[in-house]
Amino acid sequence: MSHYPPTILELIRRIARLPGIGEKTAERLTLHLISAPRAEVEQLARALIAVKEKTRTCRQCFGLSDEALCPICADPARDTGQICVVEQATDMVAIEKSGAFRGRYHILQGALAPMDGIGPENLRIAELRRRLESGGVREVILATSPTVAGDATAAYLARILAGPSLRLTRIACGVPIGGDLKFIDQATLKRALDGRHGI
Repeated sequence: MSHYPPTILELIRRIARLPGIGEKTAERLTLHLISAPRAEVEQLARALIAVKEKTRTCRQCFGLSDEALCPICADPARDTGQICVVEQATDMVAIEKSGAFRGRYHILQGALAPMDGIGPENLRIAELRRRLESGGVREVILATSPTVAGDATAAYLARILAGPSLRLTRIACGVPIGGDLKFIDQATLKRALDGRHGI
């Protein structure tokens, strides 16, 4: 790497600090940017600055937004009676890409992890309770990850949110579509069997 001039080395180092990008990929991207038209590089630089200046959290769901309310919370066609609770904004994006949900979201911005010092007060749980107290919500779908932390978070939420007029559900987990049973791990198979439903 030392055969590059300092300006190129600095850009390679900066890009390599991004998650999922190693030194080789950073080098390839840097060399691409050097050979790209100046206008393209300037557009990229402007987009990076704009995302830092304009992106904030939605005041209602805590997802990413350029405005006070994200496009989902601002959409009057969305079902306000259903709230899907997820850990991160990326989880919301994944569900949106599926096209299977037309309600609203609530992003916790993490999961319970007492060993790491993350308790209920570190998540957006109080804000979720306030949303539910304002009324009109029929169902809360707990869509936390099927991990120890995600399951603990879902169990905690189910306990504190339970009420006679609120339906609490948890997303199903188990064997993926097209999965071959002999290649599925035991924990996933157990969860699939425990969560079986009638047909």
